[in-house]
Amino acid sequence: MNIQIFGTKKCNDTKKAQRYFKERGIKFQFIDLSEKEMSKGEFRSVSQKVGGINAMINENCKDKDALALVKYISEDEREEKLLANQQVLKTPIVRNGNQASIGYAPEIWKSWN
Repeated sequence: MNIQIFGTKKCNDTKKAQRYFKERGIKFQFIDLSEKEMSKGEFRSVSQKVGGINAMINENCKDKDALALVKYISEDEREEKLLANQQVLKTPIVRNGNQASIGYAPEIWKSWN
């Protein structure tokens, strides 16, 4: 398995995801979205696997201005705005090769073995 966890150090679900993989002895790479953002290719790959861009938006994020901007913009501009405002993404975003999940999802991760 080649696990990547995208999230922030303050996110509790991201911490739980890291603990999940540590407890099972599965190595992972943690990418802090507050320091390094997802590339366009990574973003597109994840959005295809999880059901589209709208599934990646965190309705409960703290940055309500950025959330409103992303939610109420036209579909064709939404990807660019999300890439520029990654603080509105649901976390953790967990990738395993060409598989991906959003949020704390151990039931999905178990199926990756």
